[in-house]
Amino acid sequence: MTLTAKDLLAADTGMGAVTLRVGNLDAMTAYYRDVVTLELLSQDGPVAVLGRGQTPLVILQHAPELAAAEPRSAGLFHTAILFDTQADLAAAVYSIGTKSPGTFTGSADHLVSQAFYFTDPEGNGIELYWDRDRTLWSWTHGQVEMATLYLDPNTFISEHLSAEPSAGHAVVGHVHLSVGDVASAREFYVNRLGFEATASLGSSALFVSAGGYHHHMAMNTWQSSGSGKRRLALGLGEVSIVVPNTDDLGALNERMTHFNVDTRHDGQTLAFDDPWANRILVRAQA
Repeated sequence: MTLTAKDLLAADTGMGAVTLRVGNLDAMTAYYRDVVTLELLSQDGPVAVLGRGQTPLVILQHAPELAAAEPRSAGLFHTAILFDTQADLAAAVYSIGTKSPGTFTGSADHLVSQAFYFTDPEGNGIELYWDRDRTLWSWTHGQVEMATLYLDPNTFISEHLSAEPSAGHAVVGHVHLSVGDVASAREFYVNRLGFEATASLGSSALFVSAGGYHHHMAMNTWQSSGSGKRRLALGLGEVSIVVPNTDDLGALNERMTHFNVDTRHDGQTLAFDDPWANRILVRAQA
């Protein structure tokens, strides 16, 4: 299938906050605030919003009545928080390493980025990363070159940790999902939603983006191959995507309706589920 410009998301599409359903709101709020170094932007009863500056990154919804997700089910693989500088990333990695070292799961140089991986107290994956300048990325036939090279966290911290760290800007750079199969993910996220495929690992993983980013979303089957629709459980509540304006939102609604995807459109937001019942909320920036 050949996609035309009208089939694609706008080039300056980005990601918004990720919503997590949590069993222990106090403990999870403390982890993201005191350990990951996000700021508590607001708390209204059972909902806590954490981020940097005025940018929400993680929304925690208290749902103690729910059980943990079933093993090997679809859902969140990780929320990836992108830092502006290596110094800000080093400060966050240092904080987790000193306050909750057991939640560290790995690190890697991906050529386009430097990344560190963690698992929060309720099992939700987190990536904290910094991007190299786009001029340093390599592309071949429309596919970005990424790798998984050794990155020593202690060396990174010693080279980049500032004596006077600042809580600089950060955004949700990408969201990585666990899905049942990559072919269905490509059909939904590329052919219907309008991302462009930027990399793939055979039938096990797909990376997609808007506007030539290395990836805004990824889907893999590493722990979830063959999984069907998710049941309501703790973990991922909602992935948000931000398009430039309401015209983009309307065009997407028309496209999803054409493909018989059930949507809820209120003029400012558009909500729908992917094939595994991962909820996607698209909103207009302006």
